[in-house]
Amino acid sequence: MHLVVIAWLYVALMMAVAEATNTTGTVLGAVFTFLLYGLAPVALVVYLMTTPARRRALREREAAEREAAMRAGASASIAPDAGGETPADAVPPVREKE
Repeated sequence: MHLVVIAWLYVALMMAVAEATNTTGTVLGAVFTFLLYGLAPVALVVYLMTTPARRRALREREAAEREAAMRAGASASIAPDAGGETPADAVPPVREKE
């Protein structure tokens, strides 16, 4: 796949050079030729072709995190009141009037 990407970018670059050196062409036209015929399509194709590999890596990472969490949960139990906050009274104290 790398060879196809390199070849496509080379062809797009040569098209841009031909555009820039032509008597009726401009450098701005050459830049847009390279961007629209070369860089944008190659970036899109590479992104779409690498989607399965990214999804697979994400699934593997999530599975490893779940496994690590299960191991940590089995070894150390967290008490339900271990949040670090003082417990609140269910009924607030009533002050007597003076």
